[in-house]
Amino acid sequence: MTQIGVVGAGTMGTGVSQLFADTGADVVLVDTAQEALDRSRDQVATGLRMAHLVRRATAPRPADEVLGRIRFTTDLKQLRDADFVVENITEDWPAKRRLYAELDDVCPPDVPFGVNTSAIPISRVAAVTRRPDRVIGTHFMNPAPLKPTVEVIRGFHTSDDTVRRTAALLAAAGRKHIVVNDSAGFVTNRVAMLTVNEAIFLLHERVADVTAIDRLFKECFGHPMGPLATADLIGLDTVLYSLEVLYDEFQDPKYRPCPLLRRMVDAGLHGRKTGRGFHTYESMGGERTDA
Repeated sequence: MTQIGVVGAGTMGTGVSQLFADTGADVVLVDTAQEALDRSRDQVATGLRMAHLVRRATAPRPADEVLGRIRFTTDLKQLRDADFVVENITEDWPAKRRLYAELDDVCPPDVPFGVNTSAIPISRVAAVTRRPDRVIGTHFMNPAPLKPTVEVIRGFHTSDDTVRRTAALLAAAGRKHIVVNDSAGFVTNRVAMLTVNEAIFLLHERVADVTAIDRLFKECFGHPMGPLATADLIGLDTVLYSLEVLYDEFQDPKYRPCPLLRRMVDAGLHGRKTGRGFHTYESMGGERTDA
C-alpha cells in the first residue's frame, strides 16, 4: 500500500496522517474545512519536532519531506487512488453514515475502510456500505505518532483478508496491533470512558479537586497521566459523544455522562484543542500552564 487516505483533519486525523507520512507512505488528508487543513499542517510540523525529541535514537526524516508526503485537500474524490482509507471524523453517527455513502462511491470496491471511532460499533458502519467485508475498526490512540499499538476491531462481516491487509499496513508504519471482536467502545473505551466519567463525578461531587484526582492516579497507580488530563487530551466533546454511544447501545446507567461534563462541552471547554478543559493550556493543543 503506497497511498493512504485519511478523512478528518482533527486531532486524530492529523496524528494518523503524520504517522503514515513519517514512515514513508503518501497520504491524502481530506476535510470539509480548509481552516482545519491549514491548522493540521501546522500541527504536523509541531508534532514532528516533538516526536523526534521523544525518539532520540531514530534519525528523523526532514519535516519538509514528511509534509511533502501529505496532500491536504477538501476534495473527497482525491481518495479515488487510495489503497486504504482511515476515517477519523467526529463521533456523530448521521455524519458518519453520510460520509461512508460518499466514500463507497469514490473508492474502488476492494479498498478497505478503517474506522477510527471511539465507541461506534464497526458492524453498524459496515452495514451502510456496499463492502461490509472491507470495513474494520482501526482504533488509534492519541497521540497516534507516539503510541506503539493499535486496537483493531473485527466487525461481523470483516474478512480475514481485510484483517491481514490492516495488519500489514500497521506493521509497515512500525505499529503492533491487537485484534478484538466488535462491541460499542471495544475493549479500551468501555473501560477508559467509565474511569474518566467517574473521575468527573468525583469532581462534580467535590470529593476532590482536579489536581488531587490526577495526582492520585499518577502517584498511586503509576499512570503517566491522570483521568482528567486524559479527558482533556481526548477532547471532552469526544468523551461525551462516546459515553452517549455507550449509554444508547447498552442502556446501562453506569454510562450516564456526568452533568459537569455536559456543561463544560456546552461552554466550549473541550480540553487541549480549545486551550482549556479541566486544566488550562498555553495554547490550543499546547502544554499545561497549571502543572
